[in-house]
Amino acid sequence: MSLKIVVLAKQVPDTRNVGKDAMTAEGTVNRAALPAIFNPEDLNALEQALRLKEQNPGSTVGILTMGPPRAGEIIRQGLYRGTDTGWLLTDRKFAGADTLATSYALAMAVKKIGDVDIIIGGRQAIDGDTAQVGPQVAQKLGLNQVTYAEEILKIENGKATIRRHIDGGVETVVAPLPVLITVNGTAAPARPCNAKLVMKYKYATCPMERKGDEPWAHLYEERPYLTLNQWSVADVNGDEAQCGLSGSPTKVKTVQNIVFQAKESKTLTGSDEDVEGLIKELLGEKIIG
Repeated sequence: MSLKIVVLAKQVPDTRNVGKDAMTAEGTVNRAALPAIFNPEDLNALEQALRLKEQNPGSTVGILTMGPPRAGEIIRQGLYRGTDTGWLLTDRKFAGADTLATSYALAMAVKKIGDVDIIIGGRQAIDGDTAQVGPQVAQKLGLNQVTYAEEILKIENGKATIRRHIDGGVETVVAPLPVLITVNGTAAPARPCNAKLVMKYKYATCPMERKGDEPWAHLYEERPYLTLNQWSVADVNGDEAQCGLSGSPTKVKTVQNIVFQAKESKTLTGSDEDVEGLIKELLGEKIIG
């Protein structure tokens, strides 16, 4: 059967490079101060979507993402690997969203896309590690959901068979469509970009990404597929009060980058004296006893 698949993907700051400018005064991530990358587990989700497209002729895959105009790169990365389209939610009114406001915006966008059979996203984003957005989107749309997936085995008779990793083992579940699935980082990695697709879509941009003086500007008239979908709060019929900071009850006070130094460690031998000293120290600190 042909499927309409939407991949939820996010452009995230590279948390390996968190510095003093990582947070704004409002307690939100200062994305402009950090390098941006494709959220790792969303790449695993993208691979599962592309495999379903190959297994089910006539299927389509689109990437849905939310962020500033530069997040259009996420859609291009999908197109380079074989997706068919993408949608960028970009509007100052989306800025500062926590998981509640983010899931609301994504759910409204999915409603606008319409008739979606499968929504696939990564388990969580590395800039928040909450694993909340996928389940919240499913709840807002009234969809079945399967979390911690490692492989979507097949789609048959309107049902998805999914292998998921849980504490203590692996289980296989069957869920009726439409369904939302979140994928672990232990799932198959994303395939590399296809050189022909890179050449085809390398100038694909959202309108807000363009400066207007690009030497290839004439291509946007000649090749409509180079103009990516760009939606605002109004475009998805969203309630401004539920978007961005105004719709976000969660506030982050501070972010710290903790690096353990060698001076904070000590080396002990197996001697009775060292063992006895360690026990006394642990007792004194009330770590044991």
